[in-house]
Amino acid sequence: MTSYYNARNVEILRDEEEDRQSRRKADRWIFRLLLLAVAFVPLLVGGYVKDVLSPHITSIGLLMSGSKGDMFTHYKAVALMIITLIAIVLLLSKVFFMNGEIRKTKLNWFIGLFMVAIVISTLLSPSKTIALWGQYNRSDGAISYLCYLTLFFVALNIQYPKKALHYVMYSLYPFVLINFVFITMNFKGHDAMTYPAVQKAMSLFLPEGASLDENSLLIGTLNQWNFMSGMFAIVTVMYLAWAIIDTNKIRSVVNMIVANIALAVMLMSISTSGFFTLVVLTPFLIVLVFKAANRKMAALVLIVFFVLCVPTLHVLASDDPRVWNESIGFIIKKNPYEKEKEAAASVTDRYSFSFEHRAYAADNHFELPKLPESGVSAGSGRMYIWGKTFELTMKRPAFGYGMDTLMYHFPHYNIDARAGLSSETNIVDKPHSMYVGIFYGTGIVGLLGFLGIAVITSLMALKAIFTQKYNVAAVFGIAWLAFLVQALFNDTLPGTAAPLWTLVGMMVAYMYTNKEGKELSDGRND
Repeated sequence: MTSYYNARNVEILRDEEEDRQSRRKADRWIFRLLLLAVAFVPLLVGGYVKDVLSPHITSIGLLMSGSKGDMFTHYKAVALMIITLIAIVLLLSKVFFMNGEIRKTKLNWFIGLFMVAIVISTLLSPSKTIALWGQYNRSDGAISYLCYLTLFFVALNIQYPKKALHYVMYSLYPFVLINFVFITMNFKGHDAMTYPAVQKAMSLFLPEGASLDENSLLIGTLNQWNFMSGMFAIVTVMYLAWAIIDTNKIRSVVNMIVANIALAVMLMSISTSGFFTLVVLTPFLIVLVFKAANRKMAALVLIVFFVLCVPTLHVLASDDPRVWNESIGFIIKKNPYEKEKEAAASVTDRYSFSFEHRAYAADNHFELPKLPESGVSAGSGRMYIWGKTFELTMKRPAFGYGMDTLMYHFPHYNIDARAGLSSETNIVDKPHSMYVGIFYGTGIVGLLGFLGIAVITSLMALKAIFTQKYNVAAVFGIAWLAFLVQALFNDTLPGTAAPLWTLVGMMVAYMYTNKEGKELSDGRND
């Protein structure tokens, strides 16, 4: 069949079948790029040195200008930008030259609003360069957020192969296994960075004369314990969800084991955010059991998983009692793996700080100021950080200060930080919450854009979980809900946010494909 287009009185003959084949080819290439964003970007690590120009003239090390190093985010951010650029070019080519279409959805308006807020907040930011690129060791500025949203937009506007779910889940196996090896080595006191071969690989792209700090650690391919915990809670529920709905018994058992490995990584990360996320998402996993084609098999998978959690927790907590404190200890305070004296010693070590004693002269006599008692506010100091960040943001409520610039505007060295962060000398470099970070960075306008996306996609995820016909989308949907839960306590990074924004785009695309009546694989018997 052919069609005719009239532009400037010139008739253009188009072959619809040829356009259809071209669109399919473009979608296949875009899907491969999305797989890279999901599975390859989080794995990239390597030493990098950057000249940082601070907005402040200061003697505080973290706030000073100078050459500073990063090992976890720079190459992820570079790869993310390249993947996003190629993907959006392919999508636009499909639309303009292959008679492709953009799905009409309310999400487009909120994506646009969020993007506009990010751009304006960057232009109006007191620290424009930092707002654009993010901190040198985080790379979570405007560019990264625009990439997240672009990947989301691209992902929801393509058609997927029948086994797309399988390809995504298989592609994440290396991420799970590599991080399991790294964090287990660190947990056992044999950090990978102590080996010359690993040090050489990590410093391969460092400039001449630069070297890695001798205290560098490689707990995994993500920056820090909190990110590892949150991300592997997401991976745990994602693989467990697939194991529950999948009627292929061998594959179901394999993915249940992978979920348990991811759980071990989460526990070894020594952070409560991952455990809290798993607890919140467990009811949704139970829902998936009741909607599964083989309920007995699905129930058995879930039961065996939680049974295996017991020896996993026991072995890890026996080595380090903090594993209990940051997981079950969230519910049951008494730690059976920790004696009283050892508990007291660990708390002292964890919160040991040196304080300056100052005297103030007035009217020819000395007065010692009344200092707040040293302590930590709720959420390991998060409540203090969030309160101060909110007060700060209300001075620029419309568009905020620009993404990832909190360290340069937060009121450091406040005496009341003694009661919130245990010491007034602690430097706050991030908000410890994606929601607070977006509000601070882009103001009310950006927060409205993000919340619009979050609400619509959450409702779609719940529909996928509770409705029998959206099984493929349910796996991605439960991962997205887990991301939104752990983000209450964690910030974003290219290695954590890019994969999840891509997956939620896939979820939306699957649900629209099903609604449009097009062929859709449910990930069960193939």
